Amino acid sequence: MKISPTKIFLICPVRNIEQVEKTQIETYVSKLEDEGKKVYWPLRDTNQDDSVGLRICQDNRKAIIESDEVHVWWNPSSQGSLFDLGMTFGTDKKVVLANPESVKTTPHKSFNNVLLALNLLKSSVLDEEVKI
Repeated sequence: MKISPTKIFLICPVRNIEQVEKTQIETYVSKLEDEGKKVYWPLRDTNQDDSVGLRICQDNRKAIIESDEVHVWWNPSSQGSLFDLGMTFGTDKKVVLANPESVKTTPHKSFNNVLLALNLLKSSVLDEEVKI
């Protein structure tokens, strides 16, 4: 029996992404693919030609649902990443923080703290309260 590769959806900035960050993400995606994983990278795999954005959100939702786990390249200025993160939170997908060195704990509630907590949790405990 052939084992299917792990399917990963990568939440990351698309619009207004700076070249340095794009190159870092390309390197991350290449590493995963070199390991035999199948990566859905919205910048590459979602048709971005959508004047409203609804079809992009639908395409990403479908890819998130079909994934085994979701990796997040966090950039707090990415509105699309927030939307995709919200869709992911509604699933039982494993969440992996792709750039943990860029995400710092805050003394107050924040998406940074949520991401750090999700990165540590397995899907079976997502509903438990987490103290950071």
